[in-house]
Amino acid sequence: MKRWSKKFFASGDLFVWTSGAGLAISLLMVIGLLVLIMVNGLGYFWPANVIELTLADGSHMMGQMAGREVIPESAQSKNSQGKARVRIKIGNRDLYGLDFKWIDEDKIVSRMTPPEVVLLERREWGNMYGRIKAVFRGDEQIATGDQASWRALLPILDKANALHAQISRIERVDIGAINADIERSRLKIRGLEARSGATPQGEIQQLKAKIAAAEARYQEDTRKLEGLNAQLGEATILMADANGQEKRIPAAQIIRAFRPNDMSALAKSLTYMANVWRVLSEEPREANTEGGIFPAIFGTVMMVLIMTVVVVPFGVIAALYLREYATQGVVVRLVRIAVNNLAGVPSIVFGVFGLGFFVYAIGGTIDTLFFPETLPTPTFGTGGILWASLTLALLTVPVVIVTTEEGLAAVPRDYREASLGLGATKFETIWGVVLPSAVPAILTGLILAMARAAGEVAPLMLTGVVKLAPTLPVDWQWPFFHLDRKFMHLGFHIYDVGFQSPNVEAAKPMVYITTLVLILVVVLLNLVAISLRTRLRKKYAGSSV
Repeated sequence: MKRWSKKFFASGDLFVWTSGAGLAISLLMVIGLLVLIMVNGLGYFWPANVIELTLADGSHMMGQMAGREVIPESAQSKNSQGKARVRIKIGNRDLYGLDFKWIDEDKIVSRMTPPEVVLLERREWGNMYGRIKAVFRGDEQIATGDQASWRALLPILDKANALHAQISRIERVDIGAINADIERSRLKIRGLEARSGATPQGEIQQLKAKIAAAEARYQEDTRKLEGLNAQLGEATILMADANGQEKRIPAAQIIRAFRPNDMSALAKSLTYMANVWRVLSEEPREANTEGGIFPAIFGTVMMVLIMTVVVVPFGVIAALYLREYATQGVVVRLVRIAVNNLAGVPSIVFGVFGLGFFVYAIGGTIDTLFFPETLPTPTFGTGGILWASLTLALLTVPVVIVTTEEGLAAVPRDYREASLGLGATKFETIWGVVLPSAVPAILTGLILAMARAAGEVAPLMLTGVVKLAPTLPVDWQWPFFHLDRKFMHLGFHIYDVGFQSPNVEAAKPMVYITTLVLILVVVLLNLVAISLRTRLRKKYAGSSV
């Protein structure tokens, strides 16, 4: 037995099987986590039936089933006979003050799914569940009863959504451009007045005339908005909840209306796909607990791309110098130790450094030299997507340096000697032979850097991320790329919705959805880099990288 165990340990089979078991357990845990996220996230988009419950006390309750659990014996009162309870998403937050309610199953007398029940998705106060009593245009009642009101409601909502889109375009594009023109002219006047010497009165008068013309356009757009808002506020819908309590809702507050109990499987599938697209393409609302997450997706991808453009050149140049040019000695070994230690520094430390160096030092200097007319309001001397990207580039550059060095070391020595023997210089050898062969390793470092950067949150909280960004870092106004703007990020969105939301229960689906989208974004970015790495490996098959 002793000889067998000694032979078994000497063979290394124990470590092989232990490593395999650890890998299998890790994969199962990752797969289980992904399944949990997908079930809780993707199920949110399905238009589930609306049930109407009749309770033992004669009251009624209406909503969508959101869960069921068995009541533990210790939590049951002595007189309670119920063994389970269900959670109903009752919506109607403006009427009840909450989104969900638990009901003991033994208190439920009957359950129905009436086909006439309507689900209204609203811009505020969450969903509304109930029956349509009447539709009004101003004080005029244009429809009454379930069927007639439902037929009258749909074209009203189409018109209201079209008016909302028109209002949003005027506010963001037209008025936004006017405000930008006015601000630029105002800052130019301020800069001209601050100059030493004679003040160019003629140029100042031209700028003031330009401001006056822009303000006239602003007043015209404002009057146009007043007319559109008046049209938007004409129609109202009278709704009644399960107990007959009535509520008059402006059509302007309704985004969509469904009759889930009256929808076929095909109609629900189409609605499901439309809901998925809306979450990916729309902006958030209701303290980020509803609506879409497009600004967070855009900010995350743009931040990672900016970080990539910065981190790859600096990481590769540093690795080339350490491996190909620097004299190997104590100093180089100390530099390598420092680089390896940087990879283990907590991310919040990089955030503090980015805040002090990039934001306050560099950003403040840029404001003083190039934007003195905007002071004391900072332009670059405050958090923005550029400083957040540079901070994450500093955070991930050790990974790129280490993997690039390993790739350079793996290039066969024969390649270098053959190139030098043919008369190429050292730089030409590195540029044309060594570096292309090490590109797969460089891309490996880039993949690791992107995966870490996309999930980091702590440094971003200090260098530019916000709960809600009114404008994207890219738009149609000059200079098109606004690297000084703050941005939204999927990782911070998860933290904000999951831990800072005033309505935690209603925010849970958005947490799962955002988590799933963040995983997909990281996977897609990595797949692009992996596919490029695979092609380059085939091209430079002689390298052992």
